[in-house]
Amino acid sequence: MAGSGFVNRLYQGEANINIIGRRKMWFTVAAVLVLIALGSFGINRFHLGIEFAGGSEFSVPSQVAGKTFTQDRVQEAVRAAVQSVEPEAQVNAAQQVGSGAEANFKVRSAALSAPDMQEAKATLAGDLGIEVTQISDQQVSSAWGGAVIDKAILGLVIFLVLVTAYLVVRFEWRMAVAALASLMFDLVFTAGVYSLLKFELTPYTVIGFLTILGYSLYDVVVVFDKVQENTRGITAGSTRTYAEATNLAVNQTLMRSLNTGLVALLPVGGVLFIGAGLLGAGTLKDLGLVLFVGMGVGVVSSIVFAAPVLSYLKDQEPRIKVHNARVLARRAQRPDEAPGRGERNRAANVTAADDVPAFAGGTTPRPGARPVAKRGGGAGNRPGGKRR
Repeated sequence: MAGSGFVNRLYQGEANINIIGRRKMWFTVAAVLVLIALGSFGINRFHLGIEFAGGSEFSVPSQVAGKTFTQDRVQEAVRAAVQSVEPEAQVNAAQQVGSGAEANFKVRSAALSAPDMQEAKATLAGDLGIEVTQISDQQVSSAWGGAVIDKAILGLVIFLVLVTAYLVVRFEWRMAVAALASLMFDLVFTAGVYSLLKFELTPYTVIGFLTILGYSLYDVVVVFDKVQENTRGITAGSTRTYAEATNLAVNQTLMRSLNTGLVALLPVGGVLFIGAGLLGAGTLKDLGLVLFVGMGVGVVSSIVFAAPVLSYLKDQEPRIKVHNARVLARRAQRPDEAPGRGERNRAANVTAADDVPAFAGGTTPRPGARPVAKRGGGAGNRPGGKRR
């Protein structure tokens, strides 16, 4: 079947999908996505959680005086109490701290003034049928969130500096630039999805962003390692241009990238769709979404963005320009030597006898052994042979 044949070639890295040859299209798509993300930053901005915007926190025990409360019950009670004093106030999902009889449910809301906080606590206590003193509260300052952002930015800068140094030493500066361009695209695109969907920006989101940094670079390094292998000493030959050798490397690592990405996305998808969607663990959706989107786009960008950027940068290098021109000029004179066609044609016309000379006494040559004549030559073609 044609389909199974394509899948087999894909697994063997022989599908020959023209990815690098369409790099202008990939660059256009990436530019459009970045512009959409930047537009969302300006229009929708980010929906900050109370860790960054500041707010109030209520803590309610799960069991009080023979009464047992569920997480949903406490969350709805706090929401009603807060919105009774501040109708537009935002209330986050309840979080359980501890387990068993010692468990508490913490619910955070928008910042309330001291009088409003006391009124909301009284309303909450009346709704749950417990004493006001059994509910604790505290104010969450936005300064803590600002400190988290500052440290995250510092960690990002240090990470980028170290990664750039590693890539320059391990590969070259053009590969480092291409890898960082792909990484920045991943971050901007993921942040744009967050802004468009109006998901809440929490510390879990920041953790997720820092996590996808390493994963995005992992797949890029795998692809670039194969590119380096395929292009080592490329200017000494005249068979492939640099872009063609890069495209071959992408095809050879394509199935590995897809399999690795799929295996990584399955558990993350479970966290996002099962944990947050079905089980209602609201705090998991912040981490799950950023990981799911970031890992997914990281796999795709390493194939259709990082490698094309590298190919474009290398094509500007003088010695690669000369090499590419030489390859194309030779190919114009001898079209049968185009990659993927000339090699197969030549391989089909070469026999084992042409590749390896036969020696008297077997296939393994002995010192001083004489080559055996090709079939059909007859005795008269051998040195010293007699004609019959």
